[in-house]
Amino acid sequence: MTHHDEHDSHGERDAHGERQPRLRRRAQGELESQVLAALHTARGPVSAAWVQERIGGDLAYTTVMTILTRLLAKDVVTRERAGRSFAWTPASDEAGLAAFRMRKVLDGESDREAVLASFVTTLTPDDEQLLRDLLGHAGAEADD
Repeated sequence: MTHHDEHDSHGERDAHGERQPRLRRRAQGELESQVLAALHTARGPVSAAWVQERIGGDLAYTTVMTILTRLLAKDVVTRERAGRSFAWTPASDEAGLAAFRMRKVLDGESDREAVLASFVTTLTPDDEQLLRDLLGHAGAEADD
C-alpha cells in the first residue's frame, strides 16, 4: 500500500482515508476588506480581539494582527496605545473604504490601462463629468 499525504490538491483525508473538502483559504485582499468592514462598524477605536470576534470563523488572532499591521503600513488604519496593546480605527470614511477596494481590484489586474478605459466607458455622462471635474481640480492643486 502506498503512503498518501494528508494534504493533496483535493483536500485532506479523514481517519478512513476518505477525502474531505478543504476549506477555502481567504485571500489577503478579502481579509483586509473584512477587517476594514469590521472597523467601520465600530463606534470608536477597538482592539484586535474585537475585530477577530466580529469577523468570526476560525481566523487566528495573530492573523488579524498581521492584517492590521499591513493596513497600518498602507495608511488605511491608525492605532493608538491602549494599555499593553493597541486600539485600531479606520483612517477614512466609507467613501475611503470603497476607494481602497477599487484600488485593490485595479492593483490585482495586469493591464491597468485597459481596466481603467473599460471603467470610464461604462460611466454615466454625469459620473464622467464628475470624474473630469475631480481630475481637473486635483491637477490644479498639484500646480499650486
